[in-house]
Amino acid sequence: MLTIASRVDVMNRLGRAMADPTRSRILLSLLEQPGYPAKLARDLDLTRTNVSNHLSCLRGCGIVVAEPEGRQTRYEIADPHLTAALVALVDVTLAVDESAPCLDPACSVPGCCDTEATA
Repeated sequence: MLTIASRVDVMNRLGRAMADPTRSRILLSLLEQPGYPAKLARDLDLTRTNVSNHLSCLRGCGIVVAEPEGRQTRYEIADPHLTAALVALVDVTLAVDESAPCLDPACSVPGCCDTEATA
């Protein structure tokens, strides 16, 4: 049974995973199909080291699992419920007030606090 503390932990892990644009791109790719670090790196135009580091983070958060396949490792979303939840999140339409100032001066989300776009 999930307690409030464990539910908060789940939300924090998901939030940490999705807060990084590269991890979000990897997750979106893994929602389509399982992936391999080298192929993910090619498809997402990233270095293999970068992809491996992000996959390690996602694995540590319990969001993806690694399945050895000979000399390669296949990564996939850890649970079908999580896949469904991520698909539901991606399908959400957000009502964003673009005239509202960003509250986080250290925000690095593309388009969120982009003062050049609003100037």
